[in-house]
Amino acid sequence: MLLTFVIVLLVMIAASLGYSAYHAAQIERTYPNIGELTDIGGFRMNAVHLARPADADLPPLIFIHGASGNLRDQFEAFSHPLRQRAEMLFVDRPGHGYSERGGPENAVPSGQADSIARLMEKRGINEAIIVGHSFGGAIAAAFALRHPDRTIGVLFLAPATHPWPGGVDWYYTLAAMPFLGWLFTRSLVVPMGMRRLESGTLGVFRPNARPEDYVAKTGPALVLRPHAFRNNAVDVARLLAYVTAESPRYREITAPTVIITGDSDGVVLEELHSRGLARDIPGAELITIRNLGHKPDYVANDVAIAAMEKLAGLPRDLQAIGRQAETRIAGLTGTAMPALEPNG
Repeated sequence: MLLTFVIVLLVMIAASLGYSAYHAAQIERTYPNIGELTDIGGFRMNAVHLARPADADLPPLIFIHGASGNLRDQFEAFSHPLRQRAEMLFVDRPGHGYSERGGPENAVPSGQADSIARLMEKRGINEAIIVGHSFGGAIAAAFALRHPDRTIGVLFLAPATHPWPGGVDWYYTLAAMPFLGWLFTRSLVVPMGMRRLESGTLGVFRPNARPEDYVAKTGPALVLRPHAFRNNAVDVARLLAYVTAESPRYREITAPTVIITGDSDGVVLEELHSRGLARDIPGAELITIRNLGHKPDYVANDVAIAAMEKLAGLPRDLQAIGRQAETRIAGLTGTAMPALEPNG
């Protein structure tokens, strides 16, 4: 009886491993790499680099995606409206998208910030405005602390930067474990994740509507590949200890700073993170938009671009622009967002 049970269990595990490997390969075929890999010393980082246009009116812009994401997320939000205005670098964080993981230092925001700085150097970008969404906010803060000479300004979009009560979801903890994590990410994550992809992406935008073609354009399924899911889980599992230790240093950030957040963000608590940054960083400007969730990069895209303009030295009344966005968002309540504009 025991032998029969063991055989059945092994067959089930093997079948699950095969299913997951097949569908992980299918995900990569559906969402191939749109960037270019660059050796930054020890490993390769992936990025889309849009060269400086002849009539640029903004400095270079570096975009850092959040947890469970990849460079397509910020690329779809900003590449089209800013294409003729600035040089732009959209990065896959180490171990995410199509970037290699590199060493153990890349399991925390400081290491990832240093990797981005090396990628900038390789790409000939001396300094830039750093834009970080969600988990990318912790990396943007680390970048401003560790590379002030390369930081023209910092734009935080619904950032995760400060200690919070409680822990993280169970699947992050499990996936980050040495052996069980390996088995979990290679057997159960793909089938479980594919079933939750629709509700998960809708939840990230809630209470706002998600663009109709967001999933097709941004490839969130890429995080379900075993190596990417494990790297993401390790990042998330270690974030609380990291920001607990590092957030007292935010007062050392000297770069001009703008924070855009929503009062209805169900993913990252704005009262802890965004207000905490506004309190800690000297001279930081906080724009809180009513009825906005976790995706100001899409739902309040005009406010984010105006913030980049202000960080570049252009006169912009961000509070007034934020109030205009509130009126527009209120009018869109219950209405589906249109499809994303083409980037061709």
